[in-house]
Amino acid sequence: MVQIIWLVAAVLVLFSLGYFGYSRYLAQFVELDDANTTPAHKYEDGQEYVPAKKPVLLGHHYSSIAGGAPIVGPITAGVVWGWLPALLWIAIGNPLLGATHDFVSLSASLRHEGKSIGYIIGQYVGERGKNMLLWFAFLTIVLVVAVFALVVAIVFNAYPEAATASLIYIGLAVLFGGYLYQLNLPFIPGTVAFVVAMFVGVYLGILYPLALFEPAARAPAETFVLLEGMSGSWLPGAASLGANTAAWVPIIILYGALASALPVWVLLQPRDYLSSFLLYTGVGGALLAIIVGTVLGTSSQPLVTNLEPFYGFIGRSGAPLFPLLFITIACGTISGFHSLVSSGTTSKQLNKESDARVIGYGGMLGEGLLAIVALSTVAIVSPDVGGGIGLALPTFAQGGGIILTSFGIPTTFGGPFMALVLVSFLLTSTDTAVRLGRYMMEEIVGTPETSIQKAATNRYSNAAVQGIPAYILITSGSWLTLWQLFGGANQLLAALALLTATVWLANWDESKQLISTGVPMALMVFITVLGLGWLAFHDNLYVKFIQGEWGGAPTLFAQLSAVVQIVLALTLIGLALALVVIGYQSISSARGRGSGTTVADGGSPRDD
Repeated sequence: MVQIIWLVAAVLVLFSLGYFGYSRYLAQFVELDDANTTPAHKYEDGQEYVPAKKPVLLGHHYSSIAGGAPIVGPITAGVVWGWLPALLWIAIGNPLLGATHDFVSLSASLRHEGKSIGYIIGQYVGERGKNMLLWFAFLTIVLVVAVFALVVAIVFNAYPEAATASLIYIGLAVLFGGYLYQLNLPFIPGTVAFVVAMFVGVYLGILYPLALFEPAARAPAETFVLLEGMSGSWLPGAASLGANTAAWVPIIILYGALASALPVWVLLQPRDYLSSFLLYTGVGGALLAIIVGTVLGTSSQPLVTNLEPFYGFIGRSGAPLFPLLFITIACGTISGFHSLVSSGTTSKQLNKESDARVIGYGGMLGEGLLAIVALSTVAIVSPDVGGGIGLALPTFAQGGGIILTSFGIPTTFGGPFMALVLVSFLLTSTDTAVRLGRYMMEEIVGTPETSIQKAATNRYSNAAVQGIPAYILITSGSWLTLWQLFGGANQLLAALALLTATVWLANWDESKQLISTGVPMALMVFITVLGLGWLAFHDNLYVKFIQGEWGGAPTLFAQLSAVVQIVLALTLIGLALALVVIGYQSISSARGRGSGTTVADGGSPRDD
């Protein structure tokens, strides 16, 4: 057994080297200059383009990118392959791949007037390449909605206290939005009052846990079961997920659809702001508690790894480490979703160019810290993978509760609090994803002319286009396959964002080296194409349809889910490889033109 503090120390050392060394080089490489006018100042409109102070924007950016994925991925990988491979992928991959990806995505958008990565690549390879990337991102969003809705349902089943606390938390966010934007009441007193109320909500959740059907075995005896006495076996997915989990899934998808349709001030902005306090308390408190508990020995049990460091190339679930580890842990190491945030909102709020280093590169390192906290929690608890991978997910709350006992906080409070931390990020990611999916469809369609185009861009019908296939995917109950499908799509999106940055650099100046973005791009394309191919042909086509191993009855929903997964995986591979070919042709063309036709300022290419 190894003390958890050494896992944290290894990450802190490598992250510090990356920030104080490599990020400084990257800032010089892309020629950040505070003398340049950022899009936030150039196009300031009080709506989207608004200059923000560095600490404020860092908090917003971090809250936007640090969703549930950097918690779920490391937990899943640690249970299957051991804590060592997960630690190495996070500690090394984050500063070299993930933080670089976020930083260059933000920098490229800065030089293209705050536009998205889809717009940027369209400037260099044409409308066809732009639409292909946007379709790729849209399909990835469907997977985001599926996996996060499923994880929230699993946590609600294991921790009914978190269900009650989450309902209170959402209600408080709506009230806080009205407090700020409708009543125009004082900001700081309101912040204090609502943050305190949020923690009171955790206590109320402990007192009044809520379940729809009979919940998991660890649920408190006083749990209020809304449909007590009913089996719920008729629910799609109930056979593999359990009735309570299966019942929460459509409710969470419906929440995401409705929340995405509301004005941002009603729920999204106040909820993200309140979430940041959960994030800082949960992540920062856990890291500090590991140090205090190790040095002073004040935790309820020794903070050591109870997982094995390595379970072998073929993990405990029968999944090969390569390439599946690298798509199981996406967020926390490298995430294509971040490129949508960096180039979608953050670049429009950057006050000065030098802020991009701490927000883009540093923000991703911060998400890596969340990932190592998640890995630490599962290493302490060491759940049995044989009971189903879904049972490993609530260990973030269980292990986090144990860590917080270093401060004298009882696990009866610390566990539900950490469950709320996990769920709040997942809910944020779910409805933010639905909103981004609508934006992407609007950019693909442009001005809607036909009834189909109008339906595709409508905020309600578009949510259905995302939610229905997501629900079909969930009902298969194949959690690990679904998570890795999402991870593969997310990693391929990251590869395409790095491709976009590489194309931009090649067209900017022929003397620019393309190794910092090109090598990570090629690596992620290679790994994720193999991973998605494995999931499509082995886990779904071969295991399920040819061998007939469905892990239960081959229900219609399970078969539909497997077909959707195969089609999605192959479609994503096809789109990605086509974009790589188009991007390579653009890079070759740019390097063949000579320095006289490259982009002088790092912005859009000149026509001359």
